[in-house]
Amino acid sequence: MSEKPVRKVAADALTPADPTPGVMRDAAIVVDDIWSGRARTEAGATSGWHHHGDHDTVAYVVSGAFRVETAAGVVDAAPGDFVHVPARTVHRESNPSADTAEVVLVRRGTGPVVVNVDGPQ
Repeated sequence: MSEKPVRKVAADALTPADPTPGVMRDAAIVVDDIWSGRARTEAGATSGWHHHGDHDTVAYVVSGAFRVETAAGVVDAAPGDFVHVPARTVHRESNPSADTAEVVLVRRGTGPVVVNVDGPQ
C-alpha cells in the first residue's frame, strides 16, 4: 500500500487566490475537488457579488463578523460559527465589526472557484 505524505502549508505560505472586490482570499491546500484557504475582510467592508460555481462552501469564522447576503436574506456569524453557502448561490460578504474578519474556507466541487457577477438575479 502506497501512502501519500502528510502535507502542511504554513500561514505565511498561503497564496493569493480568486479575487473579489472587498475580500482577500488565500489558498492553502487544493486537491482534486477540495479547495481550502482563508478569506479576510476589513472592518466595515463589503465584497462584490459572486458565487462559487459548482462548489459548496463551508466557512468557519475565526475573528471579526461574517455576514452573508443573498436574495433570500442575510446570515450573520460570529467567531466559532460555521456557515454553509450552497453551490451557485449568488451572495456578497461583509464585515460589520470594528475588527478584520478572518474565515477559514473549505470548498468541494469542480470548475471555477469564484465567479464575480453584477448582483442576485
